Amino acid sequence: MKLYNTLTRKKDEFKPITPKKVKMYVCGPTVYNYFHIGNGRTFIVFDTIRRYFQYRGYEVEFIQNFTDIDDKMINKAKDENTTVKEIGDKYISEYYKDADALNIKRATVNPRATEYIEDIIDFVKTLIEKRFAYEIDGDVYFSTKKFDSYGKLSGQNLENLQAGARINVDERKKDPMDFAIWKTQKPGEPAWKSPWGMGRPGWHIECSCMVKKLLGDTIDIHAGGMDLSFPHHENEIAQSESLTGKPFANYWLHSAFVNINNQKMSKSLNNFFTARDILKEYDADVVRFLMLSAHYRIQLNFSKELLDSAKSSMERLYNTVSNLENLLDEITKQNLDNEEENYLNSLDKYRDKYIEKMDDDFNTADAISVLFELSKDVNTNIDIYSSKELVKKALELVRELGEPLGILQKTTKISLEDEIEALIEARQNARKNKNFAMSDKIRDDLKARGIMLEDTAQGVRWKKN
Repeated sequence: MKLYNTLTRKKDEFKPITPKKVKMYVCGPTVYNYFHIGNGRTFIVFDTIRRYFQYRGYEVEFIQNFTDIDDKMINKAKDENTTVKEIGDKYISEYYKDADALNIKRATVNPRATEYIEDIIDFVKTLIEKRFAYEIDGDVYFSTKKFDSYGKLSGQNLENLQAGARINVDERKKDPMDFAIWKTQKPGEPAWKSPWGMGRPGWHIECSCMVKKLLGDTIDIHAGGMDLSFPHHENEIAQSESLTGKPFANYWLHSAFVNINNQKMSKSLNNFFTARDILKEYDADVVRFLMLSAHYRIQLNFSKELLDSAKSSMERLYNTVSNLENLLDEITKQNLDNEEENYLNSLDKYRDKYIEKMDDDFNTADAISVLFELSKDVNTNIDIYSSKELVKKALELVRELGEPLGILQKTTKISLEDEIEALIEARQNARKNKNFAMSDKIRDDLKARGIMLEDTAQGVRWKKN
C-alpha cells in the first residue's frame, strides 16, 4: 500500500510502527458552528481511509480532536451572551448528529483540548526547560530558530517562510516567526492557572499534547485538510520533536479543498453550505459519492448540478442492489451449479482491481469505477434463472466493496407494514379523486396477497387472512 506523504512529497510504501496496527490522528473541528460541506469532505475522506485500513485487516486507533477553546469560540460566546463551554457542548453535539447522518464512524476517542490543560502545561514547561520556548509577560512562545528543520513539511526554509507568511506583529517576540503556545488571559476570557499566570493554550500545542498523550511520541499517520499543513502541522512537528527528540508522524496526509466557483469554501468568505442543509435534500450516500468521486488530493468543485449527477449515479448502483434483493425473494433454485461457480470466481477480479486502486494512495475515484464495472457485469449475467447462492454472493460482494467508501449498505426493500400502509394511502387518494377503478384494483391486489381491508369510522384497518 502506497500513501502520498506530504513530508517526503512522494508516494511512500506504508510500513506501520506495529505490524497490522495503525495509529492515526486527524485534526477535527473548532466547535463554534455547524460544519460545512468542505469540512465534511475532510471528515469523509479520512473516515474512508480508516475504513479501508480496517477492510485490509489493520487495527486502527483513530483519534479526532475537538478544539473547544479558541478565539472564534470566545467571540461566538460573547455574541450569544453565553459561555465558551456551552458553545462547545452545543456544537460537539451537533457535530455528532451531522457526522452520524453522513455515516462517518465515531472515532476511537474524540478528545477535547480543555480536558488536557494540565498535560499541556507540563508540555510547555518542558519546552521552556529545554530552551525551545520562552515566556514574556505571561505569554509563552516557541522559538522556531531553535528547531533546525522548521519548514520541512511545507518544503520551505525559515527565511522564505518568514518573508511569505502572514504573521501577527508582536515586538516582544524574539523572532517574527515564533508562535504562542500559551496565551495570557485577556479580560472576560476563560483561563486556567499556570506557572506563567492565568491563561490558555495556543491552538498548535493542543494537538501535539493530545497526540502524545493518546497515541505516543511517534505515530503512523497525521492528517487533516491541506490548509492545516502550514502553520498548524508545521508547528506541531516543531513542538513535538523538540520535546521528544523523535519523529512525530511517519506519514502526513492532506485532503484538498472543496471549491465554490473555483474559490475555497470557507466560513470567512461566506460561500459555504452546511452539511446539515445539504442532507435535507440529498441522501448521505449521494454526498459521500460526490466527495469520493475525485481523488482526495484533487480540489473538488461543489454545485447542485454535481450533487444531482451523484444522485443519478448512486441510483444506478442501488438499482443493482434492489435487483439482487428482489431476485432473492423470487427465485427458487438454491445452490450453485458448476457454470455459476466459475462465474462467481470470475467476479474476484473486481475485488482485486478495487484493492489495487485503493492501495494506490486511496484512489476512490477509480475504486468507484470498479463498482460500476461490477454492477454492469452482475446486471447482465444474473437473472431469475440464477441460484439464490449466486445472487447472495454477488450482493455480498457489492456491499463489501461499498463499505470502505461508506455507501451501498442500506437495503432497498421496505417492510411489509410500510408497503401496505403506502398502498392504503394510495387507495384513499384514489377514492378522494373518484378514481374508483384504481381504488378497487389496490384492494383486490392486496386481497390476492391475503391482506384484507376493513373501512371503519377510525380509518382503514388491515389484517392477514
